[in-house]
Amino acid sequence: MKRSIIVLMSLCAAICLGACSNGSGSGKLVMATNAAFPPYESVEGDKVIGIDPEIAQLIADDLGLELVIEDMAFDSIIAAVQSGKADIAMAGMTVTEDRKENINFSDPYTTAAQVILVKNTSSVQSPDDLAGLTIGVQIGTTGDIYAEDIENANIERYSKYFEAINALNQDKIDAVIVDREPGKVFVGENPDLVMIDEEFTVEEYAIGVAKENTELLDNINASLKKLKDSGKIDEIIGKYITAE
Repeated sequence: MKRSIIVLMSLCAAICLGACSNGSGSGKLVMATNAAFPPYESVEGDKVIGIDPEIAQLIADDLGLELVIEDMAFDSIIAAVQSGKADIAMAGMTVTEDRKENINFSDPYTTAAQVILVKNTSSVQSPDDLAGLTIGVQIGTTGDIYAEDIENANIERYSKYFEAINALNQDKIDAVIVDREPGKVFVGENPDLVMIDEEFTVEEYAIGVAKENTELLDNINASLKKLKDSGKIDEIIGKYITAE
C-alpha cells in the first residue's frame, strides 16, 4: 500500500511539473490586459484582438497552455500579476524602472513611442510647447508618468484613452499623450485631430511576470526568441501596423 501511495504521489508530481509551469497550476496562461489600446489590443464582438493577443497565443501554444485573456483597468494589471490572478501582463506595457520594482519583464518584443495629439487648430508643434497646458493621459501609463515632467502642466487623468480623446474634441483639454500606434488610430477616427511630428518619448514593450515566477519568465523568453527568429512577431505586427 505504501509503495502504491508513493508511486501515485510521484505520478501526480510529474503531471504537475508539466502542467503547472505557468505558475497557476491550471494548464492555462492568464493574460491581464486593457483592451482599449488598438492595434495592440481591442474588443471585437466578444473577443480581444490585436498584436498582443496574437503573440500571447503563440507563446501559449509553444508552452502547451490554454490562453485566457482578462480585460481590466490598466492600473489594475500589475496588481493582478503580483497577486496571481493573472500569469502575465501584456497591454502595450513599457518597461520602466518603477514597474521593474513590482514585476519582472521579458525581453522586449517591440519598440514604441509616446506621441502628442492635438486639435488641427493648435499651435503645439513640439513637446516643449506643452508647458502650462492641460494634458490628457490614461492613468497608470507611461504618458501619465512622463507628463509629470512637463513644466506647469495641468494633468487630467482618464481611465481609458478614448475618454481623453473625447475631452480633446470638446476642447476640455489641450493635448493627449498616447502611444504612437493607438494615436494613429485615434487620428484616423477623428478628422479634427493631428499627431505632431516630434516624439514625446521612445520606449520598449515587454511582457510582465510575477517576481517569483522565474520559470515562466525563462519559458516566455525562449518562446519570444523562437518567434523573433522565425519572423512571426514581425509578421503579426505587420498585419496590424502598415509601414509609412
